[in-house]
Amino acid sequence: MKIHLTQIFVDDQAKALHFYTEILGFVKKHDVPVGETDRWLTVVSPEAPEGTELLLEPVGHPAARTYRDALVSDGIPLAQFAVDDVHAEHERLHGLGVRFTQEPLEMGPITTAVFDDTCGNLIQIATQPQ
Repeated sequence: MKIHLTQIFVDDQAKALHFYTEILGFVKKHDVPVGETDRWLTVVSPEAPEGTELLLEPVGHPAARTYRDALVSDGIPLAQFAVDDVHAEHERLHGLGVRFTQEPLEMGPITTAVFDDTCGNLIQIATQPQ
């Protein structure tokens, strides 16, 4: 068994696609119309194009919005992405205008930082020891 797909709930799929591809550097994998306004929209890491897909899911269901907004209110990231160097990625993203809610923080052998994805979520980046 392996993880094939996971999702995050976004306010605006077009805005999310721009952020996740143009700012974070993911690659669009699927973009299929679903209904009149929604899309089955996934992105993948360019380092693993056949790896786990991230579904940019419209946050239409009230329970999803409540859950997501409660996490943001409490400062809890919805997802975590691995990076080689949190400090370098923080500098790169900060230079692109990304707003961080947690600056790089050393926690023993792990370094993390948390940013706002502009689509309603907090995302954590982490570097773990090799």
